[in-house]
Amino acid sequence: MRAAIIIPTYNHAASLTRVITGCRSLQLPIIVVDDGSTDDTATILEKIRGITVLRHEKNMGKGAALLTGFGLAMQGSDWAITLDADGQHDPEDCHQLLAAIPPTGRPLIIGVRQGMQHNHVPWTSRFGRGFSNFWVRVSGGPRVSDSQSGFRLYPLPEVLKLPVIAQRYQYEVEVLVHAGMIGMPVLEIPVQVIYQGKERVSHFRPVVDFLRNSATFSRLIMTRILHCLRNP
Repeated sequence: MRAAIIIPTYNHAASLTRVITGCRSLQLPIIVVDDGSTDDTATILEKIRGITVLRHEKNMGKGAALLTGFGLAMQGSDWAITLDADGQHDPEDCHQLLAAIPPTGRPLIIGVRQGMQHNHVPWTSRFGRGFSNFWVRVSGGPRVSDSQSGFRLYPLPEVLKLPVIAQRYQYEVEVLVHAGMIGMPVLEIPVQVIYQGKERVSHFRPVVDFLRNSATFSRLIMTRILHCLRNP
């Protein structure tokens, strides 16, 4: 098994060094994709040795950043571990994702964030997860409990063959739907989540992202309906 760590980042200068430092103990290649950051992210990354940095000149979205990272990881890895740069994930939990790989089969493995019902967790995160879980299932995807978790283990190159269109946050839910449609196994493993700390930066915009999610799920549901009509 060969795996690489991919960290997409957009204006996470305050937490990025801590996240990368936490990943070093895994002794895996670390690929950081700077998705057009306008803060001190580029300067910080220049000072960190032993990692690979890719950069988008302008912000293209989390999905686009993940795909850029996947493309490079493919050159030497069979799996890609993804985690967010905002510090909400504990890199030590990567061991649990890797340990969950079965002897046979190549599933997509989701790190299910525990304690999401607590008051310190933003309401937008709690609502978004429930909303997304329901519509992933309706769209033809698997029944999962944390469809919005960015802490995942992706099988390469299988995931790159999925016909995902979304380029922003919606990439992570659409990839689950297409995985479900082709019968790719999707496993869930409990992981920690850290929502406390002033340095955490979230780019979630309730209105804009709700509309984008709705548009994505509408497209996926229509695709499922057309597929059923063509293959009764």
